[in-house]
Amino acid sequence: MNGLSFSELCCLFCCPPCPSRIAAKLAFLPPEPTYDFHADGTGRYTLSLTDRAEWQYSERDKENVEGFFTRTNRGNRIACLFVRCSSTARFTLLFSHGNAVDLGQMSSFYLGLGSRINCNIFSYDYSGYGVSAGKPSEKNLYADIDAAWLALRTRYGISPENIILYGQSIGTVPTVDLASRYEVGAVILHSPLMSGMRVAFPNTKRTWFFDAFPSIDKVPKVTSPVLVIHGTEDEVIDFSHGLNIFEKCPRAVEPLWVEGAGHNDVELHNVYLERLKKFVNVELVN
Repeated sequence: MNGLSFSELCCLFCCPPCPSRIAAKLAFLPPEPTYDFHADGTGRYTLSLTDRAEWQYSERDKENVEGFFTRTNRGNRIACLFVRCSSTARFTLLFSHGNAVDLGQMSSFYLGLGSRINCNIFSYDYSGYGVSAGKPSEKNLYADIDAAWLALRTRYGISPENIILYGQSIGTVPTVDLASRYEVGAVILHSPLMSGMRVAFPNTKRTWFFDAFPSIDKVPKVTSPVLVIHGTEDEVIDFSHGLNIFEKCPRAVEPLWVEGAGHNDVELHNVYLERLKKFVNVELVN
């Protein structure tokens, strides 16, 4: 049976896990919120950060960060953040962050990344994360990114060819889903997973009907250029996931395999920024 162990077979046929349970086990660990939005009376919100957000810039730099709420087609009000990093940016990253962080914790990273690769960054918190309402679930993930995509297109008037979808870890799940339905400027998949079952049971060779996050089956439908990034020593999502996702991408560019990097330290390696700069400012422009 495709190399499945006895315990896996027992799990599959005696008590097959439902997608939401796989999702809960693998994915959703929302932290205590590290930020809040305060209405300024004009329909906009100012960003208020707790100490745990570890903001690394000046108070004045916060003026480049605009927060607001939008609503998903599943009825949840989710928080969005637009970080103006560059006045000359051609591209805006629609960034779907990883697990166990929220927009407050990511805000400094966004400002630093965007200014270094000359992109603005738009991000959102999943249902149940930060000050977004609702509960995390696979269906909500897809609804969340759809609402973020619509807000980015309508509120800021940014066209698809100038949007780069960036997903990190669990954020690659909604990123791949959206990219399989819309053509965009490019897609970046940072530590992607093939599917929930393949993370939980590494010997899984096929997609079961109850599997969660089946990105491996959606990636072949992605028509945009795709850059895959993965650490070779990833202890959470094995390096093999990045390799297999890369092989299934019709328009994959040269990937970035970060030697010795784990799941949470890829960004600390110099090759990370170098590869992103080349991709955004050279390969996509030419």
